[in-house]
Amino acid sequence: MQPRMNSPALTVPGAMNALQMLHKATESCDVPRTILELVHTRVGQINGCSVCVDMHSRALKKLGESDARIFALAAWREASYYTEAERAALALAEAATRLSDRANAVEDEVWAEASRHFSETALGALVMTIALANLWNRLNAATRQVSGDWVAKYI
Repeated sequence: MQPRMNSPALTVPGAMNALQMLHKATESCDVPRTILELVHTRVGQINGCSVCVDMHSRALKKLGESDARIFALAAWREASYYTEAERAALALAEAATRLSDRANAVEDEVWAEASRHFSETALGALVMTIALANLWNRLNAATRQVSGDWVAKYI
């Protein structure tokens, strides 16, 4: 397999630096790193981004997450492995990723549940994390970036 081109994040001057700065900003907002990685992985699953699923699954493993939690993520609603806060973040991630699937993109119940577990700053970080994950997915999917063992050096 070959990508169509190098990642636009690498070919557009300043893009990678800007994306990395945004990523660092979201990590400093009191959202547990595990939740951020679960969100990145789930968004990657939804969008079919093999690079993101691979990279963030490896990051979850490096954080000490069990194989069961990583493998069951695509079916998190039916798995007992996730906390209420993780479920709230995952529901928000799915709603904000599948914007056109319903008239009210992020339903009030989803937002209220997320608000119950996260401060306004943490919610902002979650929304930005979801948006950033979707941006990476679109860059990678459009250019057919190929996953592989190389992702290990980035986690």
